[in-house]
Amino acid sequence: MSKPPARAPALRPDGFLVALFVAVALGLLYPGPGADRGVLHMPTVTGVGISLIFFLYGAALAPRRLAAGTRNWRLHLFTQLTTFAVFPLLGIVVVMLVRRLVPLDLLTGFFYLCAQSSTISSSVALTAVAKGNVPGAVFNATLSGLLGMFLTPALAGVMAHTSGHELPLAKAIVDIVTKLLLPFAAGQLSRPVLAAFLERYRGWVSYVDRGVIVLIVYAAFCQSTQAGVWSAQGAAVIALVAALTALLLVTAIGLTVRLARALGLSREDEIAAVFCGSTKSLANGVSIARVLFANHAALGMLVLPLMVYHPLQLIVCTWLARRYAART
Repeated sequence: MSKPPARAPALRPDGFLVALFVAVALGLLYPGPGADRGVLHMPTVTGVGISLIFFLYGAALAPRRLAAGTRNWRLHLFTQLTTFAVFPLLGIVVVMLVRRLVPLDLLTGFFYLCAQSSTISSSVALTAVAKGNVPGAVFNATLSGLLGMFLTPALAGVMAHTSGHELPLAKAIVDIVTKLLLPFAAGQLSRPVLAAFLERYRGWVSYVDRGVIVLIVYAAFCQSTQAGVWSAQGAAVIALVAALTALLLVTAIGLTVRLARALGLSREDEIAAVFCGSTKSLANGVSIARVLFANHAALGMLVLPLMVYHPLQLIVCTWLARRYAART
């Protein structure tokens, strides 16, 4: 008697992606608790979470690997050029293609999005999930944030003909040092005590990265909903913004991957370059916009592409990070 054919293994949903979609749904339907002034105090919670993952990165990284990350000049140059040269060029192309279909303020907003620095915490966390070059991602994401304080206003000024105002550079440097570099340094100092423990429970520690990403997604959607992004504009405008930002994100990721492979970057460096080069910082972008466009009546329209891009990049890049990890 012939044996019955073997059953195909059941497809189980990815718990991480399910958590992301739940976070999106909650942010859209019940934004109050997760907004900046909500009862969950998400700015504090995510701030602590970001510092925690940087502490864990520092504790898990051998100093020799960190030093090697700072010396990888090809990765650093490629990533910064992608962020502040290739991406703005993509923005110019988008503006030229849709200038007759999109209001002028939205066009300025799209270019402003393209001129943004990389998001620091998410790009590093995604690189870790994808098993990429975490030291290189830490270095490039931090450098991008610092350079963005100068290059973003300069690039946006060229597009919008806006005069430069004094930027809160000192506060930005203090935030980067206190929230990222100091926890990272503290983790390095704790390596003699924690390194073996973290290696033994590496799988459990990875949940911290993923948990922080879920919280950032939830907070981003809560804040967007609370600010009226989804109701202040007509459905057609929001749909057009979503379509253009999605196209921009996919194009940026695809172009970064192709250029990284053409330059012969390693798989780990490619991962770091993709996530540091294609993600954009909502926090830095909104704060700089409030300075550059303080007297602009349509400030909400100017930052709309960035506010749509930010949660979208987290969802797409999280899926991509899982794909990278599965292929390792």
